[in-house]
Amino acid sequence: MSDDSARWHVFEYEGFEIHVLPQLKAIPEHAPPRSIDHFVYIGHVCRRGTHADAPFEAVHFHADGDDAYKSADDAVDEARHVGKSIIDGTHPDLSVLPIMSHHHHPG
Repeated sequence: MSDDSARWHVFEYEGFEIHVLPQLKAIPEHAPPRSIDHFVYIGHVCRRGTHADAPFEAVHFHADGDDAYKSADDAVDEARHVGKSIIDGTHPDLSVLPIMSHHHHPG
């Protein structure tokens, strides 16, 4: 098992899985060094038992560019909340509707 896969957090919710990977936020080259690390996240929502790498099987999401969290746990908590909003249909931009069926018809 690679280090990356060991850091993925998986949460089951309403028949879906929310996969979250906290990451250190990159520091731009021209920025002054920070005294503390900040974290961001990447994640995806998929139906339980599906492969997130397969086309149309997952909804991918990530922290916004300005987001930064004080700890990896804070980033994971926020990502779990975002994943639940995608599943619940309350997220403003993302939805699980495209992954509800294997038959994907764009536009």
